[in-house]
Amino acid sequence: MTSEEHGQRKATRKTSPRTPAEAPSLFRMNIEVGNLDEAAKFYGKLFGLVGRLQAGSRCYFTCGAVTLQVVDVSSVGKPHPAAKALYFVVNDLDAIFARAKSLRCLSEEDVHGEPGGQIRVRPWGERSFYVEDKWHNPMCFVEVGTIYPG
Repeated sequence: MTSEEHGQRKATRKTSPRTPAEAPSLFRMNIEVGNLDEAAKFYGKLFGLVGRLQAGSRCYFTCGAVTLQVVDVSSVGKPHPAAKALYFVVNDLDAIFARAKSLRCLSEEDVHGEPGGQIRVRPWGERSFYVEDKWHNPMCFVEVGTIYPG
């Protein structure tokens, strides 16, 4: 049997036929929560930012070129957790870690055999730690200069 018959994919080319100007740009990420006031305070403290309340039970946080849109969905159902993790690059990893620790949101998951909720240099070279909010939205904070480009 071939690797494709076993459900494995072959590696793709690193280069793309599209030019960077033609490639889509990510400008907003959406996470769902069950209480906007509580979430705005949580993310404001974690990020060290003031969120911008918006119509439609939303709060925006500018995170570089991407806006994190925190949406309260409690009027229509339970929050659906974000993807496996949202990744943020930060200049002062220790400061973000201290805020996350004070918020008691450090991840309890293992990441390649190491505690995700502790600052570690991961096998791929990133110095990082993971958190999870009370709505089960996972996030990773990575120190600038250690990002693994793939």
